[in-house]
Amino acid sequence: MKLIPAIDVLNGKCVRLSQGDYNTRKVYNENPLEVAREFEDNGIQYLHLVDLDGVRAKHIVNYKVLASISSGTNLKVDFGGGLKSDEDLKIAFDCGANQITAGSVAVNNPDLFLKWLNRYGNEKIILGADFRNRKIAINGWLESTVLDVIEFIKSYEANGIRHVICTDIARDGMLQGASNTLYIEILEKTKVSLIASGGVSSIKDLETLKETGCEGAIIGKAVYEGKITLKELRKLC
Repeated sequence: MKLIPAIDVLNGKCVRLSQGDYNTRKVYNENPLEVAREFEDNGIQYLHLVDLDGVRAKHIVNYKVLASISSGTNLKVDFGGGLKSDEDLKIAFDCGANQITAGSVAVNNPDLFLKWLNRYGNEKIILGADFRNRKIAINGWLESTVLDVIEFIKSYEANGIRHVICTDIARDGMLQGASNTLYIEILEKTKVSLIASGGVSSIKDLETLKETGCEGAIIGKAVYEGKITLKELRKLC
């Protein structure tokens, strides 16, 4: 299973939020590149990079941070946050993103999302399926929809999507464990490569996600708060 630490960037700094609430922001490092290099030095190969400024601006903002990490490390970066146009995607890939993650566009503009999927292929485009109470949420998790998370994933699987990042908003940043039951259901009802996000708080959580068959797990606050050490992650790499 891929171990994928997250770096959320706000005002150019590495921060973490709880349940997507910007008022809960906590700055962990002024230099995201420094954090990324520390991950790489401990055997990590993958990084989930989120442009929180881009989410609010509705276009890519922290592309320079992406470029610095992509050029300054060998990490395979998936990048998301505020990707709303062809130009946003071009900038992200030009700045070194290995993959991009998009969720709101897949809801609000499915034709554009499918165009990206056809243009770049299903190894480059990740579907972001962020949910609260099983319903997809968009636009920085501020807006809920009536879309069931599993039906949403299945609809895009039918159109060729392979990789899905699934985030339980209620658990994000709360260190209360992952949504294992739902992830098992997704894996039973689809054949997507599922990356679990939200709630990971311990090595045991990671072991459980691996047992469920997840392709990867995104680790955020647990690392920054020392609930999971980089030394522990290194042993799993």
